[in-house]
Amino acid sequence: MQDVVFLRFQYNNMNILILGGGGREHAIAWKLSQSKNCDSLFIAPGNAGTASLGQNIALDINKFESIETFCLEQEINMVVVGPEDPLVNGIQDYFQSKENLQDIAIIGPSAKGAQLEGSKAFAKRFMDKYSIPTAGYREFTIENFRDGLTYIERQNPPIVIKADGLAAGKGVIIAQSHEEAKDAFTEMVQNQKFGTASSKVVIEQFLDGIEMSVFALTDGTNYCLLPNAKDYKRIGEGDKGLNTGGMGALSPVPFADDTFMKKVEDKIVKPTIKGISEESFEYVGFVFIGLIKVNDEPYVIEYNCRLGDPETEVILPRLDSDLVELFSLASKKKIADAHVKIKDEHCATVILVSGGYPESYEKGKAIKGLKEKTESIIFHAGTKLENEEVLTNGGRVVAISSFGNNLSECLDQSYSSIDKLCFDKMYFRKDIGYEFV
Repeated sequence: MQDVVFLRFQYNNMNILILGGGGREHAIAWKLSQSKNCDSLFIAPGNAGTASLGQNIALDINKFESIETFCLEQEINMVVVGPEDPLVNGIQDYFQSKENLQDIAIIGPSAKGAQLEGSKAFAKRFMDKYSIPTAGYREFTIENFRDGLTYIERQNPPIVIKADGLAAGKGVIIAQSHEEAKDAFTEMVQNQKFGTASSKVVIEQFLDGIEMSVFALTDGTNYCLLPNAKDYKRIGEGDKGLNTGGMGALSPVPFADDTFMKKVEDKIVKPTIKGISEESFEYVGFVFIGLIKVNDEPYVIEYNCRLGDPETEVILPRLDSDLVELFSLASKKKIADAHVKIKDEHCATVILVSGGYPESYEKGKAIKGLKEKTESIIFHAGTKLENEEVLTNGGRVVAISSFGNNLSECLDQSYSSIDKLCFDKMYFRKDIGYEFV
């Protein structure tokens, strides 16, 4: 009987709920909707783009009781968790604690597993325990605040100051001097700049190199690798200015050849999955590893427990496998049976953002040109539908993703498609992939 249930679960009439409403979730919805195994697709809360692929649902992604009610009413088989907050807050644990929800597959780890992202100190201790290469560090709280100041004095700038908890991507300061580092440390620990997220702070050695992202889908014991990617966080060209949620991304990463990726897999991916297994984390979902290449060696900067944005908008277009089937295999602890196919084509995305982002910006601007014919894929991020018109509804508005035989072709296509789009005070970087083209 179990085999029959498994076959039905894996191949027929899947009702799927995606939690989240950004570009990552639109890309996930776009990929899942292509599967013959996807029957009904719901996105909570979704955006103007996801509305064309399934049904947007007004649910608070951190109110688990409301999600429970919806899942039971709609006979949901699978919940794909986009953002990190519900995972760190324990949505997987909540579903496992309810007898009537235990047959619903949650794509995302338990709260304990999600601490790899939810706590920088937890992640660093995990890396130490399993000999995963990373920067040297110490952790401090208000109790040993003065020790932290002394530790800063002994470091050579730049010095990396990280809030331990989730801080919406803003909790990392790269200080160029001892004074700047002390000020950042004081703001976080004494003045609670990021609330409880900075009640503990990690002070870290600065690593000088070039960054990239690696994505594994795991069932807690085994894994499969998805396409790698590199994103661009700074608002200004030449990687200047404030950090953002991401201004563009590309895949594959030009410098990540087979030799380097073998080092990544042997020194980082395998020991990470081994650690997850040995720690008995309940972990079905993504391990997103932010890496830096230093003198041809990979080091982990950070872990995330979900897909990245805007990296998702380039890795899923390159994935030539059925994502519902991959999720089903992972949820049944059979990811070792997965056959992942990746397109040879390159993919790049450029993000259009609201004027003023990442600081204050206006919403509700009409987006023109979305119905124009284009060879690119337009993934919505901060958008909403109002009176059948698509309006801006966030800092990052849309991602323009394109294929090509090489990076230059991808970028040329994306920028060509951008020429057809406009909204008031629209801004984008014109130099995505500048190091490689």
